[in-house]
Amino acid sequence: MCGIVGAVAQRNIADILVEGLRRLEYRGYDSAGIAVVDLHKNYTRIRRIGKVRELANAVATSNLIGGTGVGHTRWATHGVPSEVNSHPHISGDITIVHNGIIENHQALRSLLQDRGYTFVSQTDTEVIAHLVEWERRTATSLLEAVQKTTAQLQGAYGAVAMDSNDPERLIVARSGSPIVIGHGIGENFIASDPLALLNITRRFMYLEEGDIAEITYDNVNVFDASGQHVERAVIELHAQQDAGEKGKYRHFMQKEVFEQPTALRNTLEGRLTHDAVITESIGVNAVDILNKVEHVQIIACGTSFNAGMTARYWFESIAGISCDVEIASEFRYRKFVTRPNSLLITISQSGETADTLAALRLAKKCGYMGVMTVCNVAGSSLVRESDFAFMTRAGAEIGVASTKAFTTQLATLLMLVTALAKQQKRISKAKEKEIVQALHALPEQIEQALALDKDIKALATDFADKQHTLFLGRGEFYPIAVEAALKLKEISYIHAEAYAAGELKHGPLALIDADMPVVVIAPGNDLLEKLKSNIEEVRARGGLLYVFSEQKSGFEAAHNMKIIRMPKVNEITAPIFYTVPMQLLAYHVALIKGTDVDQPRNLAKAVTVE
Repeated sequence: MCGIVGAVAQRNIADILVEGLRRLEYRGYDSAGIAVVDLHKNYTRIRRIGKVRELANAVATSNLIGGTGVGHTRWATHGVPSEVNSHPHISGDITIVHNGIIENHQALRSLLQDRGYTFVSQTDTEVIAHLVEWERRTATSLLEAVQKTTAQLQGAYGAVAMDSNDPERLIVARSGSPIVIGHGIGENFIASDPLALLNITRRFMYLEEGDIAEITYDNVNVFDASGQHVERAVIELHAQQDAGEKGKYRHFMQKEVFEQPTALRNTLEGRLTHDAVITESIGVNAVDILNKVEHVQIIACGTSFNAGMTARYWFESIAGISCDVEIASEFRYRKFVTRPNSLLITISQSGETADTLAALRLAKKCGYMGVMTVCNVAGSSLVRESDFAFMTRAGAEIGVASTKAFTTQLATLLMLVTALAKQQKRISKAKEKEIVQALHALPEQIEQALALDKDIKALATDFADKQHTLFLGRGEFYPIAVEAALKLKEISYIHAEAYAAGELKHGPLALIDADMPVVVIAPGNDLLEKLKSNIEEVRARGGLLYVFSEQKSGFEAAHNMKIIRMPKVNEITAPIFYTVPMQLLAYHVALIKGTDVDQPRNLAKAVTVE
């Protein structure tokens, strides 16, 4: 969602703030702004609608100088995208930037209006600015004013406050929205994502829920929700500084699709021998918990939910362990029954997905024997708050449409399933060896799938003028079809749906005509003959078929059916393999339609509010 950058330094930090915001563009936004103050208490604010480059151009032509400041990219919630609704917001000498949603903002707005405050924006954030300004009148410090303010707020926030009369200090508060503090030499920084600051520091402190921190150029003091001074660990990140650069690629999504062989090698490294899964690599205490698991409950959102749906087939077919998968936003708002000896697994690329995090916190009170996360971001809230974490190691993913995070989630989950089956002696050594060797072969096989890029690019022209697309799959390829439909609709804005192919006669056949492309994922498994019958049902009704299948599957091209020949792979890892051509198809259709591939309209990379 929104992005925050802040700095307290002994040098001009305008360019640092702008560059930090540029590195946070992937999160999704509609406007951007920065504010800085110098040692003489001179204050300057610049805000612009649109891309960070518009803000950068404005900063370049202004005399913006100061060693303390904040920057923000806004994703509209309360109030339309406009300059007046853009952050930073000011009230007197107080400047505020804020991620999240203040749920009681209407009541606070009425209270503040009764006190004589005039609101110039439609945002909930302006409420925070006026509250801090009000409390600052009687508080002994900006820190105290923020502490008194946060006690009145309901909802989620990552907020930074600056006082132009105290130009060497920032106060940051975290409740439900991630904030990190970057440690420099004679300077310190704030961001909603470490990626914003990797070009200037590698040392980060992650604030915990309810923390409020005071940052000066030479010190960081953290206070917990009760106001007690606490110590938070400073860790060193080893992520690549150029993770936010496209390199030779046209888009981040394209780059990340082609990074998948390397990402998968990183996922597998140190976790497999040539014929076995190393259970201890999953996490501290993982072995003890896996020995006792009788049921698995998976909680996730979006693409991560599709990964969980795929893993359900593996948990039950390979490990013989019952598995339920639920959307986090549904799980947390219904009454559920916790099964005996049940392991809760959350899946998230960012580790900060608001609904998934809230579901985790709820589940920890409900008798689960353990909670683990499959996550890509070390130090994220899900990682810190889970009993153990199985990291996907995908590397920074910038494109809003998840690609390498999804395939590495699948590989990670397959290793977890195999380890669970092994610990409970539910799998033979021969079967474990087959799975492990299939995983070892996967990166090279993904490279073969990527070699189909030109063929799929040519195929994509058939979709340019279409308004709807149907994706079909059976068994564990049904959630892969769901993910394929999600990718197409996310970045090309074509309405797309996925169905288990056996459901055609239960409604979707009514949609079939010559203007409805039907994409079929048809590996050579035990369900292939059933799938062929479903395909004939579509052909008989004039549908346009695009079948992704193996060389010897028996499909023949026809005037209304195109066959995309795929290399043969092990059917256990085939769901991961068949994901890649679906990503390429969505990408090339979006290119033809001229949409914003990396930052699709109305979407954000990390959904850190409900």
